[in-house]
Amino acid sequence: MIQRIQSVYLLLIAICAIVGLCTPVGHLHQNGIETAECYNLWLTMANGTHVFSPWALFAMLTLVAACALIAIFLFKRRMLQVRFTIFGGLVLIGYYAVLAVFVYIFKGRYDADFTISWTAAFPAIALILEYLAFRAIMKDELIIRSLDRLR
Repeated sequence: MIQRIQSVYLLLIAICAIVGLCTPVGHLHQNGIETAECYNLWLTMANGTHVFSPWALFAMLTLVAACALIAIFLFKRRMLQVRFTIFGGLVLIGYYAVLAVFVYIFKGRYDADFTISWTAAFPAIALILEYLAFRAIMKDELIIRSLDRLR
């Protein structure tokens, strides 16, 4: 199960999603002073309060991690594994669209500039790994289909 390369890719996707959940996505600055730190679940304001506006980002990354972990154990049903992988990739693309919307809203609401953190790259790395897992799963499926044809 884990010796297949796509299982390694899927495990790395889950790790990237979980690490992305725990790290800040960016910072809001107003006149050079940090006013808020943006995580996937909340904004930490300068006075220490939490605003749970960006909870959708947290839900999307949790869904990606769950899909990747479920797909690892679907190694006998490759086409269902492909569907979970494609769904995870689409959710990751949607993650960046939702992040852009939240940044636009926060910039207007708090009248501040947004500086993205380097840790916002974890979902992009997971998206690349989703593609690699998809290719490896489809390669296995094509090999199995060609062997079935020979019997």
